[in-house]
Amino acid sequence: MDFVHVQLALGNKLRILTIVDTHSRFCPAAELRFTYRGEDVVRTLERVCAQVGYPRTILVDNGSEFISRDLDLWAYANDVTLDFSRPGKPTDNRFIEAFNSKLRSECLNAHWFMSLADAQGQVTPCGA
Repeated sequence: MDFVHVQLALGNKLRILTIVDTHSRFCPAAELRFTYRGEDVVRTLERVCAQVGYPRTILVDNGSEFISRDLDLWAYANDVTLDFSRPGKPTDNRFIEAFNSKLRSECLNAHWFMSLADAQGQVTPCGA
């Protein structure tokens, strides 16, 4: 699970939360918002887990949304282990980094997005 950043044509910045299963390479979510907090990540995970089930482990970096109390409590309550990559080592989370790179080169860099709705229409479901 990781974030990709993209800028709209008018300058506003969007964040895309991408979730990828490291075994199947299936992407159950690529959710776009202007801002993301820990509670927003939890809401997205609840929606995804209702569809595909709860994972045993989620590999994340040390971003503020992932070290939040909200996500920690959700993981504890659902018996999910949060596996944090080493700071400054994106290779620890290479599958999501590779997915995000492909998403950026094949979708995000190929389009000018005028609005959040426009970007959502191009990127979801998962743009891949």
